[in-house]
Amino acid sequence: MRIVESFLTKNPCYTAGEKITVKGLMLHSVGCAQQSASVFTTGWNDEKYDAACVHAFIDGNDGTVYQTLPWDHRAWHCASGEKGSGNSTHIGVEMCEPACLKYIDDFHFTCEDKESAKIVARRTYDVAVELFAALCRKFDLDPLKDGVIISHWEGYRRGIASSHQDPEHFWNGMGLPYTMDGFRKAVREKMDEGKK
Repeated sequence: MRIVESFLTKNPCYTAGEKITVKGLMLHSVGCAQQSASVFTTGWNDEKYDAACVHAFIDGNDGTVYQTLPWDHRAWHCASGEKGSGNSTHIGVEMCEPACLKYIDDFHFTCEDKESAKIVARRTYDVAVELFAALCRKFDLDPLKDGVIISHWEGYRRGIASSHQDPEHFWNGMGLPYTMDGFRKAVREKMDEGKK
């Protein structure tokens, strides 16, 4: 796994400088046909861009992780729900999505080249597993403990995020066998590999 520090120093979220005690990790997918993380790291690094800010993007082209905020910085990655905001407790990481997608609405898309798209999806998934395992080690988190690793969609259902359905909508739309339970188990297995 390759991590490139690319802090969004001009983004209002970065300049706000708020910190969090990391209690968990939230997995996202970007929700648009963009597999290049540099589009986000460039476009969001602007003092006028006050819509969002995440801790990292996983590039769909080569799997590079672009870290855009310090890990303990309060990001703007999931908005809030009736029970508060995961921004105050969770690190947010976005997986880029294949360029061939054509979104019909917020959660449904078509794809003319599913085989190539699945390669991108597998790449970002595998890197996310590795990154989340490293972050769980860094912050002494148990990936199988309730609420530690969640998706944006699970955050919504817990009342701590907006009503986005990522990344499950993407995996399901691609016909991939990925689930968040499977993801959490894969992170635990990756952590256990490091102990051998």
